[in-house]
This record gives sequence, structure tokens and C-alpha cells, in this order.
Amino acid sequence: MTRYRFPILFALVMIAMVIVAACAAPAVQQVEVTKEVVVTREVEVTRVVEVPGQAEQRFPEGTKIKLLQWSHFVPQYDKWFDPFAVEWGKANGVEVTVDHVNITDLAPSLAAALDAGEGPTMVELPLAAANFVEGVHDLTDVNMKAQELFGPIADTCKANSYLPAIDKWYGFCHGWVPDPGDYDITLWTNAGFPDGPSTWAELLEGGKKIKDETGIPVGLGMSPEIDSNMAMRAIIWSFGGSIQDENECVTINSPEVLEAVNYVVDLYANTMTDEIFSWNAASNNQGLIAGELSYILNSISAYRSLQKIDPEAADNIGFVEALKGPRGDQHASAHLWYIYVIPTYVQGPELEAAKAFLLHLTANYNQAVFNSELYNFPAFESTVPQLEDWLANDPFGSRPPDKLTVLLTAKNWVTYLGYPGPSNPAIAEVYSSQVIPTMMAKAALHQLTPEEAVAEAEAQVNDIFAKWREKGLVGCAQ
Repeated sequence: MTRYRFPILFALVMIAMVIVAACAAPAVQQVEVTKEVVVTREVEVTRVVEVPGQAEQRFPEGTKIKLLQWSHFVPQYDKWFDPFAVEWGKANGVEVTVDHVNITDLAPSLAAALDAGEGPTMVELPLAAANFVEGVHDLTDVNMKAQELFGPIADTCKANSYLPAIDKWYGFCHGWVPDPGDYDITLWTNAGFPDGPSTWAELLEGGKKIKDETGIPVGLGMSPEIDSNMAMRAIIWSFGGSIQDENECVTINSPEVLEAVNYVVDLYANTMTDEIFSWNAASNNQGLIAGELSYILNSISAYRSLQKIDPEAADNIGFVEALKGPRGDQHASAHLWYIYVIPTYVQGPELEAAKAFLLHLTANYNQAVFNSELYNFPAFESTVPQLEDWLANDPFGSRPPDKLTVLLTAKNWVTYLGYPGPSNPAIAEVYSSQVIPTMMAKAALHQLTPEEAVAEAEAQVNDIFAKWREKGLVGCAQ
């Protein structure tokens, strides 16, 4: 049977408003926060940190930079970011413009700009940035400067901005987003798992019991969209498999990947419904918000949305780490990354101003994290010393206040698209070609046997890798 937390018409209207970020952000008090301050719901970070040696660095008159990025899932982030960027520009003699588009429009917009040889100064991609490595600047200098100033970069960010085959930092990754399991506490408690599932075996066991007793399914997609891609990869990794190894050799046709595919076949048959084959990126969020899914693998965005719609229902959402596989492997991809790339048509003062702004943003990343309502995590951990305190005492009203502490361990289990190798252009194309969710869907729907589905995917992956190896952009020459 299906349950709704509130009348269906109201629910659909509110969900749509939240998912497209059309609702107003909650008002916050403008006060400075330091590491020692006890954070409350009314606190916002406002102090601007200057990059050492770059305070009010003036650029030639007429210098302009134009940023193209997605409309953030948390509306407050864009309300903070746009004036933050403009104010930096005013202080440094740079006219700054920020344009926002739908997240799915970023890659096509960049491709069009590269073809035209003109367009935005920087484009912020959420993933698969290596697809554009041939048309963007080498940002080794700004990456090395950031590491000099702020310490080591998170491995998941390095893997999505550095290409070892040509020793090139093709992007600047300033942040990433954890992807915990989000679960309905009441449903899982009644199924005998009050703390939610901790393994993929428990997800199958508890998810089947919940679906049998209530009709409410598990919400992992197998369609051509971001969440399905991430969920299916998490299962493969946690079963000990991978698309490539650390040397960029194709490894998808392995006993471990086949075991993962067989598991997905069972999971679909026992815990899910056929809606998952036509989902978009908002579907699992909407299902969790409406009380129609028992578990999803996603960021905290659905939970933040539910807090604004129905705080009591939000209290019933819990979070778990990446689920463990049959031999203890525990991996989930970051939900997405914030990867700025600068096209090669950008030159001179425009290029230098763009790099200076990247360092300024990084120096002030505590503001980015706070104004994203803890959705963004920093690429450089030292820039947000408040993060542990915020997760332990959520300034945005979690009940209990420490509900998000599970995210403190995220850096231990979060991975990246190419794990255990880099997110090279071949891996980026495997993602954009939807090879992995298609493989899983064909097996789950019995269109192919698991063995046939894996073999078909292997042939596609080999073709993609061969193309990029010929260009010298992927390792493991074969």
C-alpha cells in the first residue's frame, strides 16, 4: 500500500517548488562565526578572508570574467555566491557576471562555447569534466598554489581535476557532496533495523520485508540519470568490482562485477518497482519526501527540502554510511563535484582574474559550506574548521541536532567515477553514455542474462577506452 505524508496535490506542488529551487531560503542573521562559536539556526558566516599576498589585487581596466554554473539545489547558496563574486570583482577592478542554468545544461553549454571559440570565462561542471580536457587550460599553477596555501586536496577532488596520463590539472575542484543512504526510520525500525541498513545484504533483507508488508519500495534507479549512475557504481565497488583498475586497464568483466549484477537483479525483484527505469534526477528525492520510498542513495538535499515542507516528517529521515558489500568493501561515489574549467579561448588578464577568484573562493569556503546548508563539502579541509561542529550541532534545525554526524566519516568511504583509477576521459564517456545503469537494467528486466549484460558493457567500455588511448589521454596501453 502507498502512504502519503500530506495531501497529494499539496505535496506535488511543494515538491516541485523545492526541487527546482523556487522556494525562498530561510532568513538568517548576519553575524560572524568562528570555530569557537556555538552555532545556532540564526548564525551565518560573513567574514571575508583574503588570500595571502593577493588582497585587492588590481587588474587592468576593462577586465571581465563571466561564470557559468548550475542553479544550486539550496537557493541560499546562489543568493550568497553571486554578490560574493561581484564584491570580489569590485575590490579588484574586475567586472564579474554569474549566470545560472540547469545542471544538465552545463556540459552542452561548454561544448557549444568551445566550438564557437568564445563564451564564459569559467564553467562549473558537476562531474565528467575530463570529457573537455582537450579544450581547457592547464590549471596546474592555481592548483599548486591552493595546496600551498590550504593544504592537501581531497582525493575525490584530485581524481576529478587531474589527468595523470598527461600530468595536467584540467580543472579546479573547490568542493564535493557526500552521498549517504537516506532512510525512513519508522519503516526500517519496524523491519528490525532501527539504525537503518549497514550492508547491501541488509538492504535486500529489510527492503523486501518493508515492501511485502507496506508496498513501499527501495529507491535506487536504473535509468539514464546521475543518481542511478552513482547507485549502481556503489554496488559494483562494494562488491569488489570496478570499471577500470588503478592503471586504467578495463576490468568490468570480472566475477565481482557479475556478482554485483546478480545482486541488483535480486534487489529489483524483491524490493523495487518498474518506475525506477524511467526516473530522472529528482525522482528519488520526490519519492522520499512523499513517504513513498524506504531508502535512497543521495545527498542531504531531499532531507533539507522536507525540513522546509514538513519538519516532523524530516525528523523521520535517518542517514547511514555507504553500505558494505559481502567482503566488507564500503564505497559510494561523491554525489557530485564542483569543478571549474577555463576554456583555452580565455587569455590574458581575464585568465589571471579567473584564477585569482578561484583562490579567493577557496579561502572563504566556510561561507560556501554554510550557505549550502552543509550540502557542499570543502576540497581543502583546512578552509572549513567549523564543519565538525556544524555536523554535530546542525545550524539548520535537525532533530536530533547531531543527525548529520554520519557525514563526518564520508571522506573514508567516498570515491569517484574512475575508482580506483582517475576520472579520465574514457570514464567520463562511460558515464555520459549510461553504460552502467543500462547494463543493470537489462539484467534486472531479463532482457539479457547477467553474463550477457556484463559482456555487452565490456565491449562498449573497451571501445571507449581504445578511442581515448589513441589520443594518449588514458593509460594502460593494450
